[in-house]
Amino acid sequence: MSKFRSLAPRFLRTAAANSGFVRELRPYKIVAKIRTSAWMGKRWTACLSVASLLVLSGCAAVQVRMGMKVYLDKIPIASMQASLPKGPGIGPGEKSPLVVAFTGPDGKVLMTEGQGQGKVLWKDRTVTASVVTANQKGIVTLPRDPRISDGKVPHVTVTVPSHPDLRAELDIPVRYDENYSANFSGGSGSSGMNGSDGMDGASGSMGSMDPNSPSPGGDGSNGTDGSNGQDGGAGGDAPPVQVRVGFRSGTHPLLQVGVSAAGRQKLYLVDTQGGSLTVHADGGSGGSGGRGGRGGRGGSGGIGSPSGNSGRDGSDGRSGSDGSPGRGGSITVTYDPQARPYLAKIHLSNRGGPAPVFKEEAVAPLW
Repeated sequence: MSKFRSLAPRFLRTAAANSGFVRELRPYKIVAKIRTSAWMGKRWTACLSVASLLVLSGCAAVQVRMGMKVYLDKIPIASMQASLPKGPGIGPGEKSPLVVAFTGPDGKVLMTEGQGQGKVLWKDRTVTASVVTANQKGIVTLPRDPRISDGKVPHVTVTVPSHPDLRAELDIPVRYDENYSANFSGGSGSSGMNGSDGMDGASGSMGSMDPNSPSPGGDGSNGTDGSNGQDGGAGGDAPPVQVRVGFRSGTHPLLQVGVSAAGRQKLYLVDTQGGSLTVHADGGSGGSGGRGGRGGRGGSGGIGSPSGNSGRDGSDGRSGSDGSPGRGGSITVTYDPQARPYLAKIHLSNRGGPAPVFKEEAVAPLW
């Protein structure tokens, strides 16, 4: 580019009397500018791409240098407080983000990253928990098995290694007013394979249309038929399901429910004032049939005198039939007399199966 610029004045002096040549030279200047701008644009695009990759990759040092994140080791902190922004409680099997607020001596508040939408890195924090678990991103999880949390209060302690005199304590109430689901439905049938398409016919050979020596064009060959699609597989049958419903009195009466089938058991505590449990024992849906293959096109007749005949198109294959659905499993519900007023909290679904059976008898505590 520098060599091109050094030659430009010489061309101008040589062509001073030739205005046409000067007019032809100007576009080269424009081209040079365009090429320079394009090169600079690519350079800036590359730089921005690298910067974006560094930010998105989560490189803490780069994020801190760019002011997107902060370390707490050099920031004075007067107090800290932990909370669950999605509500004070958590149900079995649920996850909830933890947020920590740090207040400085001047009253300025810094929030943790993630749900807190702040700049404080979670890697600056140490979280210890009981009953619940907490990962390095501040996500708190309560085990799905209610026996682990029944009668206990999960607790979280947050500390900052660079400020050992500070800590945040948080008790997390366990709630059972959730909409639970126990699924023992049969599996879906496999989808049928699509048929293969037929091959197109070949075009006929070319004849001659010369009036002195005419010859007919060759006939095109027929396209082959597409193959049939495969039928879908049948849906799986659901197993018989046993549901036992006990009752636990208290300020918030609870239903203690055990659902068992095929050698597996799931346990639940359901708040009668807001929770529910749906038991699924539906037959699996049948797999979809495969699409029939497309018939090949007949080859075109060759040009000649006369022209050849076009080949016949192949027939499309038949699409496969959908598989039949599986049968729903039988559901038997055995409930304690005290739980009878709350049976509407238990929802049953067993499409393709017999009507559920209810039996009332004393149900001992399930754990």
